[in-house]
Amino acid sequence: MARQRHHVKGGLPWLAAAADAASWCLALSVVALLLVCSVGAGGAEQQQQQLVVVRGAALSARPCEEIYVVAEGETLHSISDKCGDPFILEQNPHVHDPDDVFPGLVIKITPSKPR
Repeated sequence: MARQRHHVKGGLPWLAAAADAASWCLALSVVALLLVCSVGAGGAEQQQQQLVVVRGAALSARPCEEIYVVAEGETLHSISDKCGDPFILEQNPHVHDPDDVFPGLVIKITPSKPR
């Protein structure tokens, strides 16, 4: 029996199938990219709404909470005086040198007196 060939006008059958598969892959990729971008944009908007930037005089007037982020110009002594916690070094074993305190350092404090 002779094999019958399917002819596509003006081209090869495998070429048409490959083009069809490629177009489906491209369409699915575009849909996936749109979904990822829309989910990512929503998350960024929520983070921006929750982010509060504190600068200047408001930075030194902020309350002493259990988790404290050291600001520029602060020392353990000034934080201790401000928050009323003389045991900052004992509660923060990751601070090896009290003179090596830098902005952004996260420390634990136990405020004993309100501001």
